Amino acid sequence: MVPGALFTDQAGRIAQLHGVGIQHLNGRFWAWGEDKTNGPTFGGVACYSSPDLATWTYHGHALSPDPAIPDLAPGRIVERPKVLPRADGTYVMLLHLDYPGYRDARVGWAVADRPEGPYRYLHGVRPLGNESRDIGVFTDDDGTSYLMSEDRPHGLHLYRLSPDLLTVDELVSTTLTPAGTHGYESPTMVRHDGLYYLFGSDLTGWSTNDNKYATATSLSGPWSDWADFAPPGSATFDSQVSVVVPVQGTERTSHVYVGDRWIRDDLFHSAPVWLPIDIGDGRARLRWRDCWTIDPHTGVITG
Repeated sequence: MVPGALFTDQAGRIAQLHGVGIQHLNGRFWAWGEDKTNGPTFGGVACYSSPDLATWTYHGHALSPDPAIPDLAPGRIVERPKVLPRADGTYVMLLHLDYPGYRDARVGWAVADRPEGPYRYLHGVRPLGNESRDIGVFTDDDGTSYLMSEDRPHGLHLYRLSPDLLTVDELVSTTLTPAGTHGYESPTMVRHDGLYYLFGSDLTGWSTNDNKYATATSLSGPWSDWADFAPPGSATFDSQVSVVVPVQGTERTSHVYVGDRWIRDDLFHSAPVWLPIDIGDGRARLRWRDCWTIDPHTGVITG
């Protein structure tokens, strides 16, 4: 993998892995990304799979624009597709739903029988009445799944989802920036050696910033102070975190930072920044590598 270079699919087309969600299912990595063919407005949720996070097969749109469904109509904002598998073998997709101007601030739900879809849209709501923009999902070791949701007036919320993943059951915790004025957006979380690592990006629009992380032994907190995980002043190597992917191998568990470089006037060609991230002993550290490789079977990273 080459950070800052575009991925292509099996036909040589530019992979639309923007704002991506990634899951490891049945021996393959599955990814659902924003198709930016239409720029900032909804162009579909593109689905891909890969054996190694580097070579991608395109499976078409998992969720497509639909003029008959107002939330999915052309001109709407549909972002941050995240998919969770259910115990019955089906799949749930969560989405950030909005209008241009970002005043709607809801979460959408869709379901499918296969990871690649097609997904059937169900509904969109503000979780427990709160605004929700950038979202992330997390499944704990006990199988309970959570929604992370950025609520600009009140902070970054962590909600426990219902067992069927179709509703929000409870607000578990809320975190704020060090200034205490808002929460971080584009949230993602992993658990490693019994510690939770929560990642997010500050609210700087299309411009990148020094993304942060915090840790806790319990999802209800208390959370540690927010800290940089990339070199300060690097603007997280000019990227915004989308997800951190655990790769559980036979020799070690590694983690992959997946970030976006947003080109506001050409979102279709916005390049990804994927890098190994060292997580352990309460610390997260991201270092630049010009080129690198991960063995999906052993979890060993080289380069």
